[in-house]
Amino acid sequence: MNKLKCIVSLIVVVLSLYSCTIRKEEVTVKSPNGNIAVKFQLFNGKPTVSLFKNGIQILKPSSVGLKLKEAQESLFSIDSISSNGSNTTWEPVWDKNSKIVDTHNEITYWLKGDNGFVLGVVLKIYNDALAIRYEIPEQKGFKKFTIEEDLTSFVFTQDHTFWSANGERHNLGPLPLSQYPEKTKYTPTVLKLDDNCYASILEAAIYDFANFNLAKGKDALSLKCVMNKSIGVTPAKTSWRVVLLGGKPGDLVESNTLVNLNPPCAIKDPSWIKPGKAVWDWRVWGYKTKDNFTYGLDTKSHKRLTDFAADNNIKYLLMDADWYGPEFSPDANPTTANNKIDIEENMVYAKSKGIGIILYLNDVGAKKFGLERILKQFSDWGASGIKYGFMTTKGQDKVTYTRKVVELCAKYKLTVNFHDGPLPPSGDRRTWPNLVTREYGHSQADAKRSYYPETVVNQVFINMITGPLDMCNGWFGFENAESRVRVFEKIPGTVAAEVAKLAVLFSGIHIMPDSPEEYNGKSDVFDFVKTLPDTFDELKIIDGKIDEFVTVGRRKGDNWYIGSLTNRDSRALTIKLSFLKEGVKYKATLYEDAPDSHFLNNQESYKITRKTVEKGDVLNVKLAPGGGNAIRLVKQYKRL
Repeated sequence: MNKLKCIVSLIVVVLSLYSCTIRKEEVTVKSPNGNIAVKFQLFNGKPTVSLFKNGIQILKPSSVGLKLKEAQESLFSIDSISSNGSNTTWEPVWDKNSKIVDTHNEITYWLKGDNGFVLGVVLKIYNDALAIRYEIPEQKGFKKFTIEEDLTSFVFTQDHTFWSANGERHNLGPLPLSQYPEKTKYTPTVLKLDDNCYASILEAAIYDFANFNLAKGKDALSLKCVMNKSIGVTPAKTSWRVVLLGGKPGDLVESNTLVNLNPPCAIKDPSWIKPGKAVWDWRVWGYKTKDNFTYGLDTKSHKRLTDFAADNNIKYLLMDADWYGPEFSPDANPTTANNKIDIEENMVYAKSKGIGIILYLNDVGAKKFGLERILKQFSDWGASGIKYGFMTTKGQDKVTYTRKVVELCAKYKLTVNFHDGPLPPSGDRRTWPNLVTREYGHSQADAKRSYYPETVVNQVFINMITGPLDMCNGWFGFENAESRVRVFEKIPGTVAAEVAKLAVLFSGIHIMPDSPEEYNGKSDVFDFVKTLPDTFDELKIIDGKIDEFVTVGRRKGDNWYIGSLTNRDSRALTIKLSFLKEGVKYKATLYEDAPDSHFLNNQESYKITRKTVEKGDVLNVKLAPGGGNAIRLVKQYKRL
């Protein structure tokens, strides 16, 4: 059936081109469902695309192409056109969904410049997106080339409201598009086109050339891609410039277009890649227990963390910076450990408990002592992955070095978690599923400052469109947390919200920052975390508004795990259980804020309620200011 659909889609594309002569200056191609239309045009030898959804224009003619040092100011004509299409289903090693459908139409315009230069403009049109890539084939006189400028722009029809990723700070927006900064901003940018249409501009499959950022274009209502100079050799393909579309902001988060734009898994046997949760030594450092134990970066503390992980369905221990010496010291050698840590004893003990150890590494150590040498040593010790921090390279060098880290980690069967200004996620986890997460946004208590409740709500609808995020959530002990060595400010939030975040945020590995004692002291609410699956079959944005609140559902088999978060306002939410199976009863356990909970005081109060529900029922939940709610729905029996 899938093959038949693929053939039909291909016929539609071919028929749409049949009436075109090889030199026609204007061609329109539609998405498989016909809702999205893309018009390719040449204006005075310059290629442009226009974008429509349901007959409404979203993008005016917007420039596409590259400015090369070797082929500047070329005027193009269409030399030839080729087309393709797909309607397939594939299974990722792990992802938001256990099965992913890839349905699109594809068309390539081969353009020939008046200087003889040939450029391919490839368009993939999905039911929810337009993706644009450039190909430079082998050709005489252009073996080596330099990309000096990305000419891609997005010219909108109205002064839409936008939001933009903003590094390790709260995201930018909401602002009118006309006020987009002249200085480049991180991708993605999200735009509200109208009450029933949202868009996001971002990048997929970043592998060979510098990634792009976005800046204000020449037109008042336009954005342009800005990338650092990059050098290539023909034949070459760039990453994809993507415009995602959805009726609701949650549709952008649910989309699988970014992973579909990446090549299939490059790891021959990825069975060793196991998503999960991790305990973490860094934020616990300095915590004093009732039995007079003080956590530090030492083997005794690591064993204590390992024991807790083994007892609570947690797969990993993250040993963070300073385990091999001061992280920025040129003498800190990652192939050894500091004098308080017996790294080999740690590894043997963790293995005996069924726990994997993730080791921190940064550029200082990697470049002085040799990246591959270090990764091989980590593997020989028995490590399960790395957390890579503070990469100092930029532009194209950062892209190629990131790929080198990921590929070498795959060689030595190590997962990767990038921190401190990494490349944006770009769907590359499909090709390299050992790339399990990264800190792409303001992580809780990172950069020596805490985020407030509106930031995580905002990030779900912006940063999480790109892929899995490490936001370091799961605080249980708020009182006096800033007395710990690596906690610098009061942590805002509630226990119920911290539990909910682990269901709301998509990540290959959740790094949990608190001490075993705090989790054990609230074991009844920690039960949600303990029973939370490591992989899921479906992610569903049930409800939400950017900057205000979000409700996310994650399905594993027949069971559902739901998390809701609010900004600084208290909120009553109605969760409609229309997505449950018909005729099935579910045991619902709700982990809720107490009536007097608040994100700045009385943070650790909560309540737990239980009831039986079925499809069509409604759950009315109340969220404290800055609070949250987590719900576990477990299938009980089928009604006769």
